[in-house]
Amino acid sequence: RNRPEGKVLETVGVFEAPKQHGKYETGQLFLHSVFGYRGIVLFPWQARLYDRDVASPVTEKNENVAGHGSKEVKGKTHTYYQVLIDARDCPHISQRSQTEAVTFLANHDDSRALYAIPGLDYVSHEDILPYSSTDQVPIQHELFERFLMYDQTKAPPFVARDTLCAWQEKNHPWLELSDVHRETTENIRVTVIPFYMGMREAQNSHVYWWRYCIRLENLDSEVVQLRERHWRIFSLSGTLETVRGRGVVGREPVLSKEQPAFQYSSHVSLQASSGHMWGTFRFERPDGSHFDVRIPPFSLESNKDEKTPPSGLHW
Repeated sequence: RNRPEGKVLETVGVFEAPKQHGKYETGQLFLHSVFGYRGIVLFPWQARLYDRDVASPVTEKNENVAGHGSKEVKGKTHTYYQVLIDARDCPHISQRSQTEAVTFLANHDDSRALYAIPGLDYVSHEDILPYSSTDQVPIQHELFERFLMYDQTKAPPFVARDTLCAWQEKNHPWLELSDVHRETTENIRVTVIPFYMGMREAQNSHVYWWRYCIRLENLDSEVVQLRERHWRIFSLSGTLETVRGRGVVGREPVLSKEQPAFQYSSHVSLQASSGHMWGTFRFERPDGSHFDVRIPPFSLESNKDEKTPPSGLHW
């Protein structure tokens, strides 16, 4: 869509039938069904999906009586994947998404508070359009050949190297995707995935850090533009902070039929080991009217037992 003059399409592989049941394996090539980039699966995660758009079945009503008026939801197990994004596609998705990265707390001797490894994303099972390729290096990413190797006897023919297994095991607490929250208001669906990043000591107090990834999707054909964000951040220490601002990450994305989704990540820190966040996004319609879209409330939980800082990529 909207291909520049002089550009031609080239074959990258052959589509396979999407899996209705089960999960994709390490090494599965895919196209992202929303953002269109080429990627490869590193490993799956089992997450709890809290979908406020889905009414609880009648059989569960006795478990859900307390939350009847407050849209309390039961989490359903859902498969997500840690993936590598093809670097050739990053420039083309910049209007639809930040080029996703996994962010870590830097070591204490590092002057930067955070560092990121670009081109890593988390995708839902239904985001994956699987394909196969005869190319032995079908994805261009600096980690591809460090994490995966070609083995023509396997299906898919890309298998995890020991470095991928070691990296996953070492960084498990900071990579793990455990809860996903989703809610739709006026055909705008907001999906939030929080990640605990670790704790730092600062001036005789503890500061706990989280990253959160947000995806906004327009399920309607009407063009809308995000104008403002309004956050409430509650800390277990008893503080309640309100944050208002224009757009998100310096952008005011337009969600249209051609580009229906936008995704970004941000960070939050608390002086307590847990808390909650919730809020609204304000959108504008073509006629100038505004409406607010709910951000589903999500908890910020720390892994208090984890003492070791996250490990970077050292070879």
